[in-house]
Amino acid sequence: MTFNSKLLFSLFALLMLVMVACTNNEEPTTENADNKQTSEVTETTETKEPAQEMILATTTSTQDSGLLDVLIPIFEEKHNVKVKTIAVGTGQALAMGEQGEADALLTHAPSSEEKLVESQDVVNRKRVMYNDFIIVGPKADPAGINGADVKTAFQKIFETGATFVSRGDDSGTHKMELTLWASAELDPTTESWYLETGQGMGNTLQLSTEKEGYVLTDRATYLAHAKNFNHMVILVEGDDVLLNIYHVMQVNNEKHNLVNGGAGKLFVDFMVSDEAQAVIKEFGIDQYGQPLFFQYTE
Repeated sequence: MTFNSKLLFSLFALLMLVMVACTNNEEPTTENADNKQTSEVTETTETKEPAQEMILATTTSTQDSGLLDVLIPIFEEKHNVKVKTIAVGTGQALAMGEQGEADALLTHAPSSEEKLVESQDVVNRKRVMYNDFIIVGPKADPAGINGADVKTAFQKIFETGATFVSRGDDSGTHKMELTLWASAELDPTTESWYLETGQGMGNTLQLSTEKEGYVLTDRATYLAHAKNFNHMVILVEGDDVLLNIYHVMQVNNEKHNLVNGGAGKLFVDFMVSDEAQAVIKEFGIDQYGQPLFFQYTE
């Protein structure tokens, strides 16, 4: 082999060594970058706290109106709390609180709520909002109650035997209805024209429509469903006794040790906050031309 040939061979061998070295240097760099990126993702995932969970027991009127569909996502995002909503009659919701089966309550039966405050099953009870009860019936108004006060309206329904549909479920609305009958010194529960559904306000309104009967309902649920029954109208409203006040409260975790007291308190504070109250103030105006609830915080 000539000198020139040896020189060329040496240069070629040196070039190959350099290329191999560069390749080896690049691979660890890529691997290190991947490892670093994976580490950062893992660290981010590990540092994010899992969402708390809480149970809200509430009346069907807050659910049927659609208000909770707006408020709860805001609360969940703000506080990293996942809310399971159980919409039942107020009586059932309060029973859940009494048994420590919920973390917060949103109901509208003040006298029944006060009993749970006295027994210390609930704490931190606050007024949130109000609307009103109304008596709805067919446009034909067979009992002739249009424009009457509540007592007179119930007396006329009783005297004429016109169909009346009751929730019959121990809800806040049902409790109010029974109070109104009692105030008129009447008991319709054994009469054939008095029908009980044992269901929520939406289903009770539907049955009253089918039977062309009278029904006591909260205004919010009526407005939310009014498009489904054009022949039903508001006949009695505005009486002072028809005021419908909603309270929020946390179930007492010191008495019920399985209750998430922290999340319950967060929910109570949120519902009376300026942010939630602003939503309540405007809710329903775009769709119904009037709010479904009014602010009523302490």
